[in-house]
Amino acid sequence: MRYDPSFFAGAAVHYRSGRPPYSPQLEALLAAELGLDDGHGGDGSGRLLDVGCGPGILTIRLAHLFEAVVGLDPDAAMIAEGRGAAQERGIANITWIQARAEELPEVAPGPYRMVTFGQSFYWTDEIRVAEAVYDMLEPGGALALVGHKFEGRPVPPSPGPPRIPHDEIGELVRKYLGPTRRAGQSAPPVQALSLEDALAGTRFGAPRVIFAPGIPDLVRDVESVVSGYFSMSFAAPHLFGDRVDEFAVEVRELLWERSPEGVFWDWPGDTEVMFVRK
Repeated sequence: MRYDPSFFAGAAVHYRSGRPPYSPQLEALLAAELGLDDGHGGDGSGRLLDVGCGPGILTIRLAHLFEAVVGLDPDAAMIAEGRGAAQERGIANITWIQARAEELPEVAPGPYRMVTFGQSFYWTDEIRVAEAVYDMLEPGGALALVGHKFEGRPVPPSPGPPRIPHDEIGELVRKYLGPTRRAGQSAPPVQALSLEDALAGTRFGAPRVIFAPGIPDLVRDVESVVSGYFSMSFAAPHLFGDRVDEFAVEVRELLWERSPEGVFWDWPGDTEVMFVRK
């Protein structure tokens, strides 16, 4: 897939507040799978590479488990957001690199104990990148694809607020941008293979899929929901041109109509980890 620097133009400032978090048990799951320090003592061990790190959501969460961490992303604004967030939290063991996954291993040589992709693997040339990662891992090291899994997962009872009206907001996106979903100046990447099949076609072999329970009572306010859409490539701010504020006003009006209290229940599902080892 040819990289377009406008894929997430204007989205970086919305990402951290707009994307639902992964399971609170994710760190413990990964630590147990790889035999890492649990983060409650010691300085961690080995190195982590987080590919397609965006503003460092996973990078920062997992940094305490490792001696050294690299966050890699092609978007300069995402890297700047991640660096700033790490500085605010006093996290000093992360190196931030602006580069594409396809430039590995040259831009971020190994070895690594773990390489993670947080909902970013499908933006890459999957098999080529996975093969490069295989060579960058130390023996026994792991590749982990992390994401939300809604389909087929049990839905918890509502904590009270209404669900986010994604269908209606999607109609507003189409009203402004047309019926064809966009990403940058073109269309989103088309996956010829599922993530499982892509990994199965590499030296790693088929992944083991494990789950960490999602947050059943996650509640978000109006501005978080608006930021959630602006954080997506198909609704990144630049796509709306000079109508971006108009779109945001319509979304806010819809949300306040659906929830006079201005809060919504968000259930993106459980956190799914596709795990393979070298």
